[in-house]
Amino acid sequence: MKMYSVALVMVLFFCACAEGTNTPAGAVEARSGLARDLAPSDDDVAVLTASNRDFAVALFHELLAGNGGGNIFISPHSISIALAMTYAGAAGNTASQMRTAMSFDLDDAALHEAFNSLDLALDERGSESVDEPTGDAFELSVVNAAWGQTGYQFVQAYLDTLAQNYGAGMWLLDFLNDPDGSRVSINDWVADESHDRIVDLLPEGAISAATSLVLTNVIYFKASWLKKFDPADTVDATFSRMDGTDVDVRMMHVADELMYGTTDGCEYLRVPYVGKNVEMLLILPAPGHYTAVETALTGDAIGDMMENSVEATGKLALPRFTFEFESALNDPLKALGMTDAFQEGVADFSGMDGVPHNLYVSLVQHKSFVAVDEEGTEAAAATAVVIDNTSVPVETFDMTFDRPFIFAIVDKPTGAVLFLGRVLDPTAG
Repeated sequence: MKMYSVALVMVLFFCACAEGTNTPAGAVEARSGLARDLAPSDDDVAVLTASNRDFAVALFHELLAGNGGGNIFISPHSISIALAMTYAGAAGNTASQMRTAMSFDLDDAALHEAFNSLDLALDERGSESVDEPTGDAFELSVVNAAWGQTGYQFVQAYLDTLAQNYGAGMWLLDFLNDPDGSRVSINDWVADESHDRIVDLLPEGAISAATSLVLTNVIYFKASWLKKFDPADTVDATFSRMDGTDVDVRMMHVADELMYGTTDGCEYLRVPYVGKNVEMLLILPAPGHYTAVETALTGDAIGDMMENSVEATGKLALPRFTFEFESALNDPLKALGMTDAFQEGVADFSGMDGVPHNLYVSLVQHKSFVAVDEEGTEAAAATAVVIDNTSVPVETFDMTFDRPFIFAIVDKPTGAVLFLGRVLDPTAG
């Protein structure tokens, strides 16, 4: 298998494969010589997005089980991309489990090409001019990056896949000698790309001397409603929680013509942002039906709601809300069947470095932010996949023999001590 040494090919981060991302001070990048494919086929994008909806809802249900009744907000798109970049280096049973857990239905080449096509389409969405009377801007950005241990060897085909389909080059960091400094560098990049909405994505201890690779995705969204809520119509109101208690909220109001529908136990509404290409889907279970609707929610159900809604005129009352969500995704992903990837000595990411069972996923970390008010919505999320090396010792040392010491010469097979001595003065004859 052809290898590619990240220690040999280092260039400044003006390379096309990472175009548009912020450059950490003094950073260098090791990358494939191939540019990003800017004209991928979009034939399989519909299949990919349907699969991603299935994964989104499956992961959502797993997070519900361990959340204890709190708010949840994730970016399935961010998580899917970060794990797709990880999957590109998986092999054997590890790859099979990831395909099942992620609901990947396409063959590998078509899968990565579809992700590329989807990513580029979203990038175009973020750069479209919005011809609205208000002149409000629409922002949507999705960026990817890989962070590799300086001097570690990666398979060239893997770096080619990252470059061609995900626009991701590989930043070189010294995880071995400066794990926490490397963590800070990654967190700073994430903060920059998320407009400081995602801070400290990777917690202390997430990076160790054993880390060989970190894969990251950041998505940022900010847009005004097509028809804004008038702040003068926002009033104090009561919101009833699941346990029957009430909480005071600021309730926004608007009268508009929107896409509306009903299904078993709930109503739903599509509220467009400027540009009309992106919408918020609001699902309102009937009183007493929340649990049933949540339990029955599927990717197909979301697709059906988007497809089957009809134009209707009415009034919308929506509370303002802002919150953050953070979670390690190891356990939810294991529950979906992705178990081998997390097992040291079992995981097979030989597509990354050519060595079976050498690398394994130590952490999948996700963090998100959302704010909804009269103007519109701001949302950001980031995902990091931390990949450690089983053969790298976690402990490091720095020894200087500048004082008396003892030494021995030992026969390794038998353990016999052949020689034993001490050095009190290396210059003594």
